[in-house]
Amino acid sequence: MATQGLTTVATVKLCSLDRRNTSSARLGGLRLLYPAYPSVHALRACASGCSSIGGAGRWTAATTAASASVAAPGGRGGVEMERPPVPREQVEIIRSLNGWVAENMLPLLSPVESAWQPHDYLPRSSAEPGSSEAEAFDAFTEGVADLRAGAACLPDDVLVCLVGNMVTEEALPTYQSMGNRTEGSGDETGSSTLPWARWLRGWTAEENRHGDLLNRYLYLTGRVDMRQVETTIHHLLRNGMEMLVPKSPYHSLIYGAFQERATFISHSHTARLAGQHGDRALAKICGVITADERRHEAGYTKACAKLFYLDPDGMMRALGYVMRGKVTMPGQLMSDGRADVDTLFARFSAVAQRVGVYTASDYGDLVEHFVHRWRVAELTGLSSEGRREQEYVCGLAPKIRRMEELAHRRAARSEPSLVRFSWIFDRSVLG
Repeated sequence: MATQGLTTVATVKLCSLDRRNTSSARLGGLRLLYPAYPSVHALRACASGCSSIGGAGRWTAATTAASASVAAPGGRGGVEMERPPVPREQVEIIRSLNGWVAENMLPLLSPVESAWQPHDYLPRSSAEPGSSEAEAFDAFTEGVADLRAGAACLPDDVLVCLVGNMVTEEALPTYQSMGNRTEGSGDETGSSTLPWARWLRGWTAEENRHGDLLNRYLYLTGRVDMRQVETTIHHLLRNGMEMLVPKSPYHSLIYGAFQERATFISHSHTARLAGQHGDRALAKICGVITADERRHEAGYTKACAKLFYLDPDGMMRALGYVMRGKVTMPGQLMSDGRADVDTLFARFSAVAQRVGVYTASDYGDLVEHFVHRWRVAELTGLSSEGRREQEYVCGLAPKIRRMEELAHRRAARSEPSLVRFSWIFDRSVLG
């Protein structure tokens, strides 16, 4: 799930190290990097900058992607800070790419006629032509029995990860609204024919199938407390999501690329675990979702690569800001109504780390992947701030791995803790 600042943590969309949640030497919540909210002074300092058009068709000046400052955690009673406008140069560049989007991103979306649908991977509930209702009911009952038999082998901790990912996918209305808030690439009319708008709606339509499929699968298995799961979805949609710079197209596209790749990794790991425990239906379900996420990642990654060519300094500064900032997971504000918002997400994150659905090691690999893919180390003509961010980002993956190694050492010396989830009828799993 993710993009244009959306996600889809899907599913678990972006893992990183969180100092507040690394007690007992656990690698903490699935969120981006270390600092909490930057100081007002630091944000205002980042908000300055100007741009001009340079040689070779590039935007070469110091377009700052950090120009829209962050509010206090507004979804939880914080006071909103004034957000400076997104630099117009960013918006103009994004709008100039509509033709490029039509040629390079829209073909990545599947035609509706040939796309898979949730119905394809679940027991058929209606009679096929030529079949009686009794035959259809018998076939449906047999299909549900087979599905439940496969799911019966799934451990509780894998179920917790699956529920957390599904809940995140189901908050899709929030993610589309965030995409429409992005200046220059949103759908200003609701049915715009501009390529950016068509991509956003097409992405939303494909992502919508993920939550539908996982939700119906979990319902049919009988393994989880669906009312508590539905309550969690309800809370998450009411609570919304947090982003550092929600209107910036540079930040949104970088966020989208990271989220989509993280979701691809998470679903592929879940498919592997499902196969290991004998649930072939879930392995297949996660596999088709994984394929979608990979296509979506390709779209956002290509768009970022294009922007790194057109405005290397602006994108370098944006990437550095994203890596340094507190970029939250789309589902971070999930709540089941029984625990504090941060508590549920932190517990879910800890289980996902331990089970291997999404880990700090995966996050380190992800950072390294994009540094290589966008040729960050090769960028030239950067401002002094851009060079500082280049050096920081290029050295980030080794730092993450060192912190992970330290956390594992601490974890080996501590007692494992049990965490309870209402999703699985208040049973406890190791966190």
